[in-house]
Amino acid sequence: MKQKIPNYIQYLFVNVFFVFLYALLFRGIFYGFFAQLDSVSKREIGQAFSLGIRFDLKLAVLAVFPIAILLFIVNQRFFKAKIYKKISSIYLTLIYLVLTIFYLVDFGYYEYLGIRLDAASLRFLSNLKISTQVLIESYPVYKGLFGLLILVFLIYRFNSYIYTKLDKNTRQISKKKKAFYIVIPFLILAFGIYNSFTHYPLRWSQSFFSKNQAVNQFALNPVLYFYDSFAFRNSGFNLEETKKYYPTIANYLGLSKDVFSFEKPHTANDSIKNKPNVVIVMLESVGVAPMSYFGNPISTTPKMDSIAKQSALFTNFYVHKAGTAGSVFASITGLPDIDNISTASRNPMVIDQRIVFDQFKGYEKLYFLGGSANWANIRGVFQSNVNDLQIFEEGSYADENRADVWGIDDYELFKQSDKKLAELNRQNKPFIAYIQTATNHMPFTVPEQKESYKPLAESDVSLELLEKSGFKSVAQLNAIRYLDFNVDEFLKRAKKSGYYDNTIFLFFGDHNTAMNPVDFLEKKEFDLETQVHHVPFFINAPKFISPKTHNHYAKLVDLMPTAASLANINYTNYTLGNDALNTDADKSFAFLYKTINGEPAVAVLKDDFYYTYATNSKNTNLYSINSGELVDIKNQFPVISKQLDSLVKGYYNATKYLYYNNKKLSE
Repeated sequence: MKQKIPNYIQYLFVNVFFVFLYALLFRGIFYGFFAQLDSVSKREIGQAFSLGIRFDLKLAVLAVFPIAILLFIVNQRFFKAKIYKKISSIYLTLIYLVLTIFYLVDFGYYEYLGIRLDAASLRFLSNLKISTQVLIESYPVYKGLFGLLILVFLIYRFNSYIYTKLDKNTRQISKKKKAFYIVIPFLILAFGIYNSFTHYPLRWSQSFFSKNQAVNQFALNPVLYFYDSFAFRNSGFNLEETKKYYPTIANYLGLSKDVFSFEKPHTANDSIKNKPNVVIVMLESVGVAPMSYFGNPISTTPKMDSIAKQSALFTNFYVHKAGTAGSVFASITGLPDIDNISTASRNPMVIDQRIVFDQFKGYEKLYFLGGSANWANIRGVFQSNVNDLQIFEEGSYADENRADVWGIDDYELFKQSDKKLAELNRQNKPFIAYIQTATNHMPFTVPEQKESYKPLAESDVSLELLEKSGFKSVAQLNAIRYLDFNVDEFLKRAKKSGYYDNTIFLFFGDHNTAMNPVDFLEKKEFDLETQVHHVPFFINAPKFISPKTHNHYAKLVDLMPTAASLANINYTNYTLGNDALNTDADKSFAFLYKTINGEPAVAVLKDDFYYTYATNSKNTNLYSINSGELVDIKNQFPVISKQLDSLVKGYYNATKYLYYNNKKLSE
């Protein structure tokens, strides 16, 4: 019978299959001897196995991909010129050898530290002599080396056998079929790497689906995980610097001055028995500049303006980093995103944190978004740190009509969220929910008509007015108007569903939208480039807090401590936020992480001053936020400069320290 598939294509997939089996073998060994999952549910073990198999397949495809490129180039000549046999056999032998060493080191690393091999392991190379000695004294290294030599010989012979076996199946094929056997295998391999039917590829963060870290570690593939964490190899903290500035941080955050500790316990008022619900709404791309409440000449946000006036409103609230992923990370963990490579949420070495959100005992915990939680590895941030979290995302809702790249639009998101929250309310189950909006983001997809909302036409807004407002387009303007409409509709639904009175609603912007400079803001925000960090924050809960405008500084990491204190729960704050409702004005400040003159920098806003510190060049500047000129005035205010220098460096170093020293205790 004629072979329908060319032998060189057979050779490709046979090798992918065997590398995959080899990875599965080591996964089985890890499960049997290292994972210790006896107390874990079968469901979680099954999910970890399923994810692990996908990671192993991805690794197998990536490992064999260079051979695939060679085969696509030489086609049938692969079995005619014996040099290709040597190249492929040597390469594949090296692949098996490297994988073997990787897995063996991973086993030892996990046994030692309880985590899979990551880029932080390279620190052991800083003292190679001691590390080598420990290795030799702890493991049968010399016997292992002999075993590796035998393995190399056997694998080389095995690869030669496969080559020889398939060499007998040579047959001629047309150019058309050659093209076919390049395109289709390439697509299959590409899918093996992408490894997902969703809009997002398989990512390491999906392994962190459980509160049990042993399960999460088992799901990982150590080779891929090492590569992912390698991008953050320069991350770290300086304990000496952290301790040096600790007294300053302790003074501002109300920490112990006698003991080096970032723990702040909060005791609930026992006289209050009711458990209020908490709903946190992230307003995508909403800064203060686009809102008519803060002086925008276009009536952009009449609904939110009205809600803000009936709320506890913070007029000087700042997010730390200008980006959605950074703001979600900070709002959940209580730590600013100070990653200068990508985002902290994508860093597997800082994902494990003790957070306030998880301390809402007896609460249903929910995360709603219109798209996929895989974006920016946010799934890992939530699932790894929040016990019994329910994620509602694209694919979770009964009625879905995907609006754009961000999934269902905000109207449907709020509608679906309300259905679930109303159901929990009927069941008398208190809840804390995080709702992440997205429609007010490019491509600014809004409906032609949605109840009372109707987008403005280009002719409805003069170019002069549009320019004064700072909006770059009418489409951008319509998007925030649509969000404004949806926020109001959501609160109306909450009232109708019966849970509004017993719920604390916290609304905050994740960052400002991209705007042209405007002159209606009091401070020189566009000159100082702080406008992108300055966002609204208002708490709407008439039964729990009276309407009031708070003008002192507050920052994004204050969000969860504020919510928890207002909800009157017992909690311990391990990170860098404070209850914004109970912060003295003289102790209030905002901390920013940004790029200044092309390099990473940190900054603080306090009183009437803005102090910046470039983390590489060490350049510092002090500005007056109300001055008409952008002039460095640190020499005129040496005492203030010194105080703010200590504050910004202290907060920056404390953040880096807590990234790696705020891990959850073993359960």
